[in-house]
Amino acid sequence: MNEHPANTPPKQPDQEPGWRPRTTSTTVDVARYSQFVGYMRIGLPALAGVLVLLVFVIPQFMGDDDRFRVGNVTTPLKNVAADALSMVNARYFGTDQKGQPFSVTAKGVKERPAPDQRVDLVSPQADITLKSGDWLSIEAGSGLYDRETETLDLSNQVSLFQDKGYEMHTAEASIRLKDGSATSRTPVDSQGPFGELVAQGFELRDKGENVMFLGPATLTLKGTTKTGRKP
Repeated sequence: MNEHPANTPPKQPDQEPGWRPRTTSTTVDVARYSQFVGYMRIGLPALAGVLVLLVFVIPQFMGDDDRFRVGNVTTPLKNVAADALSMVNARYFGTDQKGQPFSVTAKGVKERPAPDQRVDLVSPQADITLKSGDWLSIEAGSGLYDRETETLDLSNQVSLFQDKGYEMHTAEASIRLKDGSATSRTPVDSQGPFGELVAQGFELRDKGENVMFLGPATLTLKGTTKTGRKP
């Protein structure tokens, strides 16, 4: 029987021609992460503004026959109180001041009796197509808009989507339309082409100029190991 000498290492299988060790660069992933943050800065205030349009649309379409009509949609509209209205299965389509097309839907919109300036939204969803061609969407189980403070509080699973594969999920988010800021004090799970980001909340300040994720936060770029950072 032929045996290999004790010092002779076993023969390795032939490598394919042109084989090279695989290297991973995070430069592209970091750029994609920055792009995701950019979409958050633009998307949250813009989509919140679109959602709020439903609140102001209600009295505009109050006709003699107590019906709400937009396009091909006809939805019963009834008085809740002398100065309060409600509507179900609402849909509204239009363009914003920049000429960007949008659509808004909600299973229900209900004013609260005066002097309460708040309006309840049931399953609100807004979609907008930016001039760049990017599409953004936000949805939530419920919403509460305060006309006095111009604040929109979304709850019951808030989700933000973008057509290039970016998405963010959190239980609650509060958006202030006056200054274009937004906050969430509940865990945030974001993912996309860059990888995944998990944080305990976020703050969007200065009309979207600054975005801060609240820690402890974990950012995982594709091709790298997880790194945790304290607040």
